[in-house]
Amino acid sequence: MQAPPHQIRALYTASTVTVYQAYAPHLGLPAARDGRFPAAWKRDRMTWIKPSFLWMMYRCGWGAKEGQETVLAVEITREGFEWALARSCLSHYERGLHPDQASWKRALKAAPARVQWDPERDLRLRPLPYRSLQLGLAGEAARRYADEWTVSITDVTPLAHEIHALVRRDELDAAAKLLPEERPYPAGDDLLRHLRGPRRDEGDGGHAGREGDEGDGGR
Repeated sequence: MQAPPHQIRALYTASTVTVYQAYAPHLGLPAARDGRFPAAWKRDRMTWIKPSFLWMMYRCGWGAKEGQETVLAVEITREGFEWALARSCLSHYERGLHPDQASWKRALKAAPARVQWDPERDLRLRPLPYRSLQLGLAGEAARRYADEWTVSITDVTPLAHEIHALVRRDELDAAAKLLPEERPYPAGDDLLRHLRGPRRDEGDGGHAGREGDEGDGGR
């Protein structure tokens, strides 16, 4: 059965949810080593987190793009994740969801987090007819993410390379068995009602999580 067009799917436990980012080694490796983001991680800039492993692979090219060579699985508290969702604004104006463009612009400017839904990806990184959440954190949300919500940080670059090698050999069943077990996240309607936009199956919005566009991946 096909997933709903706007649904969060993630690897999660009773208290945490795993999101992905990709960084240059000078940031990613110390973060994984110490289990926290280093001082060089800019807490005053927007950072995009992604619960979808394959969408992260699409964005970072399986860890091959410059400035995105280190792929991190960041385990954060569900409390923090849901705090950000509750205070998010869609990254684009949506007729019928926002009263008007001016209201949306005010909400976007005030929100510490923003959401974009981009096409989910398959193992060959082709777009699927349903969406994947990208969550952008700024200001208070970015600081809380780095210094309060983060439970653990793991370098999953070797896993990305292993799965990619299997895909290139057309061993898709073997590749699929290595993927993180992402399940529908139990986010109720009250948490997502203000974040559900229309279903647009064609193309990729291309605005969220442009890793490396500010020289330090994940941003």
